Amino acid sequence: MNILVVDDERDIQALFEQRFRKEIREKNHEFAFAFSGEDALAYLSQNHNKTELILSDINMPGMTGLELLKQIKQKYINPPPVVMMITAYGDAENFNTAKQLGADDFITKPVDFTYLKEKLKI
Repeated sequence: MNILVVDDERDIQALFEQRFRKEIREKNHEFAFAFSGEDALAYLSQNHNKTELILSDINMPGMTGLELLKQIKQKYINPPPVVMMITAYGDAENFNTAKQLGADDFITKPVDFTYLKEKLKI
């Protein structure tokens, strides 16, 4: 599975690479990382056909994850990537907005990687 992780915190890359070390080594998953919504859109413009899942933080400077979600769901519809929103805030307003914009799932930080792997059916 090809996964794009979008988060303004750069240490998230090392964390995902550590937690998915086995899956990456066995070539079950390939990760790409974008550190802003704008970077994610640039990546998707070149790689949207191979990106199967997007894990996006909601609260980022510049383009928020919700704004990114809206653009992804409007632009990439054949086939649409699965988008899971990740946030440190589990509030109802962000959850409802994300769902209205087409988010497929919603998880909170700190990311429970065991739970995430279950969701990905690993």
